[in-house]
Amino acid sequence: MITATVDLGAIAHNLALVRQAVPGADVMAVVKADAYGHGLRQVAGALRARAVNWLGVALPSEALALRDFGDTGRILAWLWAPGEANIERCVATGVDLGVSNSRMLQEVAAAAAVTGTSARVQLKVDTGLSRNGCSSAQWPALVAEVLDAGSLVEVTGVWSHLANADIPDDPSVQEQRRLFDQACAAAEEIGLVIPMRHLANSPAALLWPETHYDLVRAGIALYGVSPVAGRDFGLRPALTLASSVASVKMIPAGGSVSYGSTWTATEETAIALVLGGYADGVPRAAGNQGEVFINGRLHPIVGRVAMDQFMVALRGEAKPGEQVTIFGEVPTANDLARACDTIGYEILTRIGPRVPRVYVGAP
Repeated sequence: MITATVDLGAIAHNLALVRQAVPGADVMAVVKADAYGHGLRQVAGALRARAVNWLGVALPSEALALRDFGDTGRILAWLWAPGEANIERCVATGVDLGVSNSRMLQEVAAAAAVTGTSARVQLKVDTGLSRNGCSSAQWPALVAEVLDAGSLVEVTGVWSHLANADIPDDPSVQEQRRLFDQACAAAEEIGLVIPMRHLANSPAALLWPETHYDLVRAGIALYGVSPVAGRDFGLRPALTLASSVASVKMIPAGGSVSYGSTWTATEETAIALVLGGYADGVPRAAGNQGEVFINGRLHPIVGRVAMDQFMVALRGEAKPGEQVTIFGEVPTANDLARACDTIGYEILTRIGPRVPRVYVGAP
């Protein structure tokens, strides 16, 4: 059976490395997308046990899931569309909400009026990613509208997001930092008090100390996947996706494997059938591209990955029941990602719901 083993001790180790890299700044642990596939409830609990003050999620529903788990600490949720049903409850339960425009501000202010609770908001300014965030042209008006909202709104921070922090020496990082400082100065000039500023994500936390400000948002690094090509920073992979050999059979030279006959043996070859497919997080693109670890060595995935199973051309012996590491220490999530022309983030977050998570290691 395919299983995801999550090492909470590795997450604690990675958190310590990030903290060492950002002296003087707090760390917001990003736990969106089910803690990058590692399990929201268990990972959040482990992080709080390590005195993490802030958790970050994308969606209000994720923040409320944490509240339902009993988490009473600070949480920032930053991505939501008009008419989001969870805004009132987020305001009532003290979730900080990212605000990027007047419409979002009006919704949280309305929720504050209904609940009788001041809405905690963090204003996001777009400094070059051109995604969420208030444009520089609209920024003064948004700040002024926040001040006009009075006690309905409590600004707890100003923030932005970097586009290319994973590229060492990329000049856009310094330009975004300059624009961020400019936006903060403009807001203060209008009269806004800024309790906290944050700009850095995982790669910026590890590569760009001038972007650390009061807090950094660490996501992928906490899970032991390097955000920078060619660097590991001492991070330890926290998740191992493993399965087992279901059967082994010999196919003759000229025999093809799996749908579409995309791989054909050039000689008699031992083929291992492995449980787990694209429904479980093994990318279909890994067929004829990726490798798995069995009995101390890497073996190629051959033919198309199916929904529930895939095939491996053995470079040596393997028996039914032996473990197959799809990614973890070897190969890593980034190794599999490169083979599939994607990124480690996607590899972690695509693990299917029928894959059980098993937790090991002290948090």
